[in-house]
Amino acid sequence: MRILVAMSGGVDSSVVAALLKRQGHEVIGATLQLYDHGQAAKPGACCAGRDIMDARAVADRLGFPHYVIDAESRFRDSVVESFADAYARGETPVPCVACNQGVKFTDLLGMARDLGCEAMATGHYVRRIEGPEGAEMHRPVDAERDQTWFLFATTKDQLDYLRFPLGEMPDKAHVRALAQELGLEIAAKPDSQDICFVPNGSYAELVEKLRPEVRGEGEIVDEDGRVLGRHEGVARYTVGQSKRLGDIHTATGERQMVTRIDVPKRRIVVGPRVQVSEADSRRTVRLRDMNWLIDVPADGVRCGVQIRAREKLREAVVKPLENGGALVELTEAAMPAPGQACVLYDGSRVLGGGFITAGDA
Repeated sequence: MRILVAMSGGVDSSVVAALLKRQGHEVIGATLQLYDHGQAAKPGACCAGRDIMDARAVADRLGFPHYVIDAESRFRDSVVESFADAYARGETPVPCVACNQGVKFTDLLGMARDLGCEAMATGHYVRRIEGPEGAEMHRPVDAERDQTWFLFATTKDQLDYLRFPLGEMPDKAHVRALAQELGLEIAAKPDSQDICFVPNGSYAELVEKLRPEVRGEGEIVDEDGRVLGRHEGVARYTVGQSKRLGDIHTATGERQMVTRIDVPKRRIVVGPRVQVSEADSRRTVRLRDMNWLIDVPADGVRCGVQIRAREKLREAVVKPLENGGALVELTEAAMPAPGQACVLYDGSRVLGGGFITAGDA
């Protein structure tokens, strides 16, 4: 097969390219340039100066063509600006989902088809399994590296075309050992990190720079509006967190958590963590921009849902809505953060997912 490999310059995608080349496929490498070459990205970033050079070095060593696509403008518009907009609305966005769907699985996939490729491969830790009704997305063998939550927006057509060779790998140590065996100099290169476009590691500073209206101190209040303290900026908080609340835990005698972010009033609303986690009102959650990887029945599907990247599965019934969203009825109360993803699972299989809205009824 002729296969385009999305190469970030890291170990994972480099091993994918090398493995496919060794298997006899015609490999074409492609890397997205997401940053200006003159700007230094933080350690652990991807798709920036040094990473592009590393990807090209792998291609040169293994003898396959490598292309660099200037996606800086598209990345800024579809990922960075929307990231700042979400925080300005009091949401907690997932930029990796926007990146995958905004540039990686759109621009690169289009390029792959233009080059006559029969498939596109990536270094994501996901399993693609051919089921009775077509390609299915499943969690990888290495649960610690699971990236299905970040890829829930992959469409059926995209999944049919994509390949994920690392999904069957037992662990990252095995992948690094393969990199050494294949003679790749980047075998020990550190993994990339989330929010790769934040040079100094402070996403709040980036949001406040792009959306100055959210900058500045404000009040921390309880659900009745009683002022409990002050905060340093609404962009520094997300629903469910207990950090950066100062002495409020001690003053109230109970551990508090953020329950709501009121951006117009620049207020952080908090409540006792135990009481909030038992609130019946949080058993109903609405999702927008649903992507279904199954033919969902009109009366919905009973499944497991994951409302944060590293949280446990929760039992729920998810019903499709006419507006393209979905209604999630949880069997256990939760405190979902608006803007985060809610991904649906049946065992290891991804059924679909959407983004959590501020309204829960």
